[in-house]
Amino acid sequence: MHARSRSAASEVVGSVVLGEHLTPIGRLALAATDEALLYCGFYPVDAVRQRLSTGVRECGDEAEAGAGQLAVLRETREQLDDFLAGKRRTFSVPLDPSLATPFSKEVVLAVAEQVPYGGTATYGELAASVHRPGSARAVGKALGANPLCVVLPCHRIVGASGRPTGYAGGVRAKRFLLDLESRG
Repeated sequence: MHARSRSAASEVVGSVVLGEHLTPIGRLALAATDEALLYCGFYPVDAVRQRLSTGVRECGDEAEAGAGQLAVLRETREQLDDFLAGKRRTFSVPLDPSLATPFSKEVVLAVAEQVPYGGTATYGELAASVHRPGSARAVGKALGANPLCVVLPCHRIVGASGRPTGYAGGVRAKRFLLDLESRG
């Protein structure tokens, strides 16, 4: 997984293409630039378009996409399919986490770095690991705003009881992902 670093104040510039991908965990909205995956999540494409409205020169649909954008979308779809079929454990598509707030970016990157495939941690444990003990709810909110669901694995964070709770795609999707990884 390669996440391009951007400053907290940066915005997406250039054109972005939007697409969708039907998966076993539901329909995922995707957004890509010529260089990287910008968004992968469970929100409808129209909601993603609205989220992208600031700083984007052009936000079109796949029919209007350039070769670079199509290549990023194609690679993302292939990697998602392989991951959800248990054939892949990590993603190598270039990522642009600039849609995340600075705190959300810190939290989701911490999950990706600290919680391995097949592992889990609690919201409280993750809060402590980002030097914010007692901020489990803030960590949960930051994970809920993850603009790169599945690819940056916020699904690996569970409630204090060890059970899956709160996930943008629903608890059923989170359970699917956790079960998939536990078998891997």
